[in-house]
Amino acid sequence: MAETKGSTPISTRLEQIANLAEKFADSPLTTLAHHIDIEWLREAHRRTRKDGARGIDGQSADEYAADLEGNLGRLLERAKSGSYRAPPVRRTYIPKGNGERRPLGIPTFEDKVLQRAVAMVLEPIYEREFLDGSYGFRPGRSAHQALDALHQQSTVMAGGWVIEVDIRKYFDTIDHRQLQEVLRQRIRDGVITRLVGKWLNAGVMEDGALHHSDAGTPQGGVISPLLANIYLHTVLDVWFVREVLPRLRGRAFLTRYADDAVMLFEYEEDARRVMDVLPKRFERYGLALHPDKTRLVPFKRPDRSGRSDGPGGGSAVGSFDFLGFTVHWSKSLQGKWVVKTRTAKDRFRRALVNIERWCKLQRHAPLLEQQQKLNAKLRGHYGYYRRRGNADRLWQLLRVVTCAWRKWLNRRSQRNRITWPTMTRLLQRYPLATPALGRHRVANP
Repeated sequence: MAETKGSTPISTRLEQIANLAEKFADSPLTTLAHHIDIEWLREAHRRTRKDGARGIDGQSADEYAADLEGNLGRLLERAKSGSYRAPPVRRTYIPKGNGERRPLGIPTFEDKVLQRAVAMVLEPIYEREFLDGSYGFRPGRSAHQALDALHQQSTVMAGGWVIEVDIRKYFDTIDHRQLQEVLRQRIRDGVITRLVGKWLNAGVMEDGALHHSDAGTPQGGVISPLLANIYLHTVLDVWFVREVLPRLRGRAFLTRYADDAVMLFEYEEDARRVMDVLPKRFERYGLALHPDKTRLVPFKRPDRSGRSDGPGGGSAVGSFDFLGFTVHWSKSLQGKWVVKTRTAKDRFRRALVNIERWCKLQRHAPLLEQQQKLNAKLRGHYGYYRRRGNADRLWQLLRVVTCAWRKWLNRRSQRNRITWPTMTRLLQRYPLATPALGRHRVANP
């Protein structure tokens, strides 16, 4: 299967890998590492973020690029010979909305480049394997597409019964041995599997101490999202399609974005049967479902909710959260029941807390600088949460942010108090971005 690439474009070589995966769909692929040459590493370097945090060696992207050809050449030789040693990731934390902290692992820049190179090999193979219900960390797919698919499925079925799947600390608990076994079902190239094993066993550096574990793929690693997707593809997606669907009485759909997943069932009895076996399925692969957050939710369209659909049938109207939104039934302007999404309460509260904290810390900065950075935060929030039916939540956010900005501007001085008429004039000079595209408007307090 090996061949000399020469100056073959990377896009063509990616297509060749995809064709190879299709040709040998039922067999493990054994010769893949030959695709990783100096041109491949150059492209991997080009695709690697240059502004990310530094790893344990402290080297920046600019410093690495100062001798790029030499560094890539030496990296290639070590990767192919087996002498490459994956450095530990640097542990850092980011706050979560519930007061907890999410751990992140920051690889060195060179490690990011090599991880990107291997991910480029694996991606076209698994893209033909992944199922339609999987949307996370995949080229050309997004969280909004997952929400759109769920909206369409719920509308066609007039709702049903939903299982919210919440995996407890998924990225921290992926079993290394079982992940490698899943990978070997498709990939038997020694260079590739050896590198993946080194990354899984590289360890975490925190407060000067090196920690190793038999589980987990550090969030922050370039290849971690793909490996996590491969694992859940086997654990959940394939099992649902091949084992669950044929045994159900009615229709059902699985929509997954990374480790966030929901299952929609036409009948309650089907949903309850799956709910009973779901923990055992995850336990088999070393994973655990959160006992409180994994739940069965009635989600019948309200005008259908009184209809009995089998044992336990009856009233079935509710809502559930998915990807930062609360999915619920609501009346349209035409008086029809439709599925809508609004910003989930915890995400809304998190956004307010973060922005208010920022206003407090930056209250003495120049007004123009504050306005520009606040607008960047607001536009980022609008960009994700601007969906049909969610306008009220976005305008509410703007109103509360306006109040928070005034509150902390008032703390700048005991003499010059900012009344609401004063704030209105200030907003005319330094307007805040609104949810309406291309428009500025002073928010009413």
